Amino acid sequence: MGSSGRLSAEYTDDEAASADMSKLAISFQAREEEIERKKLEVKGRVESQLNRAEEQTKRLAQIWEELEVLTDPMKKEVAAVRKRIDIVNRELKSLGQTCQKKEKEYKEVFDVFQEKTNEKAQLTATLMEMVNESEKLRMRKLEELSKIISSAR
Repeated sequence: MGSSGRLSAEYTDDEAASADMSKLAISFQAREEEIERKKLEVKGRVESQLNRAEEQTKRLAQIWEELEVLTDPMKKEVAAVRKRIDIVNRELKSLGQTCQKKEKEYKEVFDVFQEKTNEKAQLTATLMEMVNESEKLRMRKLEELSKIISSAR
């Protein structure tokens, strides 16, 4: 009776381990969806800023041309602002490239993470099979010893 109680406890442990794996998988999926959502959000903001910077650059180029014709007293200030816009625009391009690089690195790390997660699941399943087989062998040996003791009486 004691050994069958232990068997049901181990099966309950198996079910708990399976439930824990399911919870981990759901949690992992939720985190991945959140990361993907945030990544797209950041990407959208960067693209939006790039578009605005390009529009502002075009607008300022138009203004620049008009100022060239007028010999405006603010010519130097406009040139400084335009130069600053060009610098910011280059920085935005650099940031965009960094985002793409980080996204690639993330994907590579995520793929390795997935492989290791799968490997862990396979190893866990193998371990459970080995534990079950070991228990069966021990039960058979105990039954054999019990028969030997019963026949010796």
